[in-house]
Amino acid sequence: MNTSLAAAAGPSVQEVAATQSSEPSVDLANHPSGIVPVLQNIVATVNLTCKLDLKHIALRARNAEYNPKRFAAVIIRIRDPKTTALVFASGKMVVTGAKSEQASLLAAKKFAKIIQSCENSISFTEFKLQNIVGSCDVKFPIRLEGLAFAHEKFCSYEPELFPGLIYRMLVPKVVLLIFVSGKVVLTGAKEKQQIYDAFENIYAVLKMFKKGDVPAPAMTASNPAALECT
Repeated sequence: MNTSLAAAAGPSVQEVAATQSSEPSVDLANHPSGIVPVLQNIVATVNLTCKLDLKHIALRARNAEYNPKRFAAVIIRIRDPKTTALVFASGKMVVTGAKSEQASLLAAKKFAKIIQSCENSISFTEFKLQNIVGSCDVKFPIRLEGLAFAHEKFCSYEPELFPGLIYRMLVPKVVLLIFVSGKVVLTGAKEKQQIYDAFENIYAVLKMFKKGDVPAPAMTASNPAALECT
């Protein structure tokens, strides 16, 4: 075939197949909706088991700042992984900004090593994930008023104060911020699977309140039990 004709004909079947195969696949067993929430921030805590001289650490450590009149902790930042640590005189440390559980642990160990290099005899103990934040987009607009009415036991929706609906799920114990655009933010999880489980629970509910769709009688406020997330 002439080269110019082949170009005009567009990509071949083989080229299309190669492009599709290169796209990341979704594990439908774990994500039946086909949507995987993206982890945006992880907050973890560590106990270094010793009292710390914050002024000394601020003077010795790179990328550290300390203003005791504004905040009673040294703030240290590293680039890989891109995270921030709040180091308190009690020996407690809070690490924020990681995008995965593994990155959070790695960052915490790097911060501990920085503090140790400032002539502190520390121990790395009690590492714990305190909060995981994720987000995703369901790609359709949502009738927040209807959702708030049908799920009033779990919802708080005051559009005059905040544009999103706050949904407090019981199992898993996760708080969701749901916006009319279809954007969803999930927070309060202690492990990433709770983020995934909470989204799968709410996704079926959100589809019932898709703008333009009329909910079935069984899904209205007259039968709120049918709508509860378990």
